[in-house]
Amino acid sequence: MHQALRCRSLAYGRDRGTIAGLPTENIQTMPQNSAKNLSLIAAIDLGSNSFHMVVAKAHHTEIRILERLGEKVQLAAGINEERQLSEEAMERGLECLKRFAQLIHGMPAGAVRIVGTNALREARNRNEFIQRAEAILGHPVEVISGREEARLIYLGVSHTLADNPGKRLVADIGGGSTEFIIGQRFEPLLRESLQMGCVSFTQRYFRDGKVTPARYAQAYTAARLELMSIENALHRLTWDEAIGSSGTIRAIGAAIKAGGLGNGEVNAEGLAWVKRKLFKLGETDKIDFEGVKPDRRAIFPAGLAILEAIFDALELARMDHCDGALREGVLFDLLGRHHHEDVRERTLNSLMERYHVDQGQAARVERKALHAFDQVAQAWGLEDGNWRDLLSWAAKIHEVGLDIAHYHYHKHGAYLIEHSDLSGFSREDQQMMSLLVRGHRRNIPKDKFAEFGDEGVQLIRLCVLLRFAILFHHIRGTQAMPKVVLQAAENSLEVVFPDGWLEQHPLTQADFANEAEWLARVGFVLSVR
Repeated sequence: MHQALRCRSLAYGRDRGTIAGLPTENIQTMPQNSAKNLSLIAAIDLGSNSFHMVVAKAHHTEIRILERLGEKVQLAAGINEERQLSEEAMERGLECLKRFAQLIHGMPAGAVRIVGTNALREARNRNEFIQRAEAILGHPVEVISGREEARLIYLGVSHTLADNPGKRLVADIGGGSTEFIIGQRFEPLLRESLQMGCVSFTQRYFRDGKVTPARYAQAYTAARLELMSIENALHRLTWDEAIGSSGTIRAIGAAIKAGGLGNGEVNAEGLAWVKRKLFKLGETDKIDFEGVKPDRRAIFPAGLAILEAIFDALELARMDHCDGALREGVLFDLLGRHHHEDVRERTLNSLMERYHVDQGQAARVERKALHAFDQVAQAWGLEDGNWRDLLSWAAKIHEVGLDIAHYHYHKHGAYLIEHSDLSGFSREDQQMMSLLVRGHRRNIPKDKFAEFGDEGVQLIRLCVLLRFAILFHHIRGTQAMPKVVLQAAENSLEVVFPDGWLEQHPLTQADFANEAEWLARVGFVLSVR
């Protein structure tokens, strides 16, 4: 039986708890089919403390969760001072993913979204872990920014709670970072992410399991210092209710309830009582609060110090807990992408407006780039993945840098795209878009493309298509342009114009001759006839 929760379009199935007992033999990389009418979707959250997965049945704008799996991995605990993720921590994560893999076996591309958070943002060797994880899961892993994580958390919370008109403050204490969002209904108004989490603070202040007032005070002060950068902005917006969406906040609420000082919510009186009892216990191994699971005891003091700092900095009296969080937000974001409610389109439109992009020109370049893509996709192996979307996005925003200066505007644009907070996009998405914009004119930085490994070849091909579309519409306007045929080989592209057209348009002819010289520098042959 499925038990309905208070929400607009989310229903939860049985909570299966952890999956440590599932067999792991015969796990293989899973084949992907193309996503058409999705009925099952899944989200995996590679958190700094725990890995979580939800599998859900999707019907129009509604989601019914069928499976909810979670396992304590503590990836953040395996990051050393050089910001290298240890092999031991990687193995813990990969073993967990082998168990997750069984439930998404055979699900089509586009039906599964996997996001990595602070630990993978911080780890310099994250690509090694990501490649091994993708080999197990058969789906791409995205590392998202702190503010994108905050957006998805709010999306999960807002779809889980009642649709009240007031503003709400949402806080999520993770293993390596803590996110804060103020939103109204389904729209976040402010998103912030701070570098403090229950695993990272445990490593710093409670590594040996000893809990003293002095150590606790150090953790509390460090959290207050982090909060100083955002507390004024949060206070200016104000809120009507405060919601906590993480396991840490749920555990502290359970401890307060066990002490008879609440019904699962967190309050100032309860926090003070829990802290006093924690000091009397003196060690994490002795923590015996009812409702606090054994695997959460080690990180409990750090989480408590962070939460007390949040209460004091934001002058909170009460914080309620919500089960909806990042993984539910990922599900709803994924569902939106398949129902033409893609936040990425809104993000790009906003970016174009902010930097006064010529939208008519952008649309012309996008249409021509996609038409060219459709002609060569099979020959260039671009049919699988999101290559078409990536080309479309880059075409829309290739001129954002013009609002800063015409000189080297492609470099200005690349910097803006890589370093802006772009809702809906992973870090890799932004880096790829940035590189396409950087390479859309003049010299192509081949070394930068090579940093993407095998995908660098595909990115150069996208860059060639983008440059072709821009050249084709070099003369701005709506004048009639001829139909051309593109013929692609491994490192070459032939563009066939109607007979005699190029001779009658010498500027376009000169443009393409010049372009052939630029492409020759990266070992690519462009021929025009």
